[in-house]
Amino acid sequence: MVLLFVLFRTCILTQSGPLISKPTRQILFIALALLTLSACDKATHTFRMVTPTEPVDASIAGEFSELLSENASVRINLTTTPLSEEAALNAVEAGTADLALVSNNLPFRNNIATVISLYPTVLHIGSQDGAAALQRPDAFRDASVYAGPDGSASRLIFERIADRMGLTTDDYQYAGELDEMPDFIVVFAPISPERIEEIRSLRDQFPDFELSSMGAPDDIGSGGIIDAAALLNPHFQPFVIPVGTYGALTQEPVLTVAVDKILVARSDLDATAVYDLVNEILRLRPALAAKRPGLFQRLTDDFDTSRSTYVLHSGTQAYLQRSAPTVYERYSGVAEVIVTLIVAIGSASIAAVRIFRMRRKNRIDTFYTQTIALGRSVTADSPPDEVERVIREVRGLQNTAFDLLIDEKLAADESFRIFITLSNDVLRKLGDSDA
Repeated sequence: MVLLFVLFRTCILTQSGPLISKPTRQILFIALALLTLSACDKATHTFRMVTPTEPVDASIAGEFSELLSENASVRINLTTTPLSEEAALNAVEAGTADLALVSNNLPFRNNIATVISLYPTVLHIGSQDGAAALQRPDAFRDASVYAGPDGSASRLIFERIADRMGLTTDDYQYAGELDEMPDFIVVFAPISPERIEEIRSLRDQFPDFELSSMGAPDDIGSGGIIDAAALLNPHFQPFVIPVGTYGALTQEPVLTVAVDKILVARSDLDATAVYDLVNEILRLRPALAAKRPGLFQRLTDDFDTSRSTYVLHSGTQAYLQRSAPTVYERYSGVAEVIVTLIVAIGSASIAAVRIFRMRRKNRIDTFYTQTIALGRSVTADSPPDEVERVIREVRGLQNTAFDLLIDEKLAADESFRIFITLSNDVLRKLGDSDA
């Protein structure tokens, strides 16, 4: 392009005259214009995304990166080292990463913003010793608990439960993996085919393994424990795991809570880049839904952000408001009314001025008529007294006209001057020496 610009400058803009023919110059100019336009195409946005520690989340993040790699405008590169959700937020805040996939119940941070809500994760609380073990007040005392990686939403919710039970970290121990055969499992996980198989395999290994339910589905809205959980944790939503989801493990519906997995970024990340990212994610929704049945069906163009822990990113807000009326469209109706009122007021003002002028014209016409009539009422044979009376009346008309002129009920225009001239002519005709 630089070479073409140099040729363009040399061959077309030289003062010594063109070095090539006119058709060739036109072709060169068109080529330069096309190259200039191509240079102004949408820029490619590359995001650094933290690799999640949870296998399912890490797999989904990898699918995002793979699907977006086919798009020229948006790319996602995953970090080499997986990080827990809190560590991922720290990395985003520090600028070592641009995006993170976290649960919606983590503590609020000022410089973290929500990009998009992706899919729900469901709270699973299970015990190897059956459901009865979960009902004991000291159920977790001296027990091994798998609650996901340190800093995960699962670990945070378990620690909150343990704290309400009055337990300290010395009263239980964490299991790093499910293979360690923990006594209890407390984990937020999406209900996906691979997760279903994983939970079913637990039942095969531990025949007494049971999931804890917070009640029956009819308990939602009845003021039970499920409503208390949603009230104390506004980002939780009641969720029912249907019968048969995990085979023999769910012979009855399991009432629990769910929290959304959200994609977050720094608040100051370029709004245009985030807008393009949201647009691409939603464009790829069918592919994501095909890879992860049941996870991305709720993902719509007008996704709900009212439950977001963090403020909405300006790029996401711009995307959600893409169909909103412009300022002109929003106030066009008001503008039309105002313009109509202005036109109406202007028309009324013009009409009022015309009426006022017409009234003045009618008044001066009356003076014309009376003056002409008085002039014709006197002849050469009229007695002096009659002539004197007419002179007084004409003078009276002049005085009245001047009074109206002072009161602005008559205009000092050509009509007024014609009346004065007419009345003076009549006075001179009647022999008035003062006319």
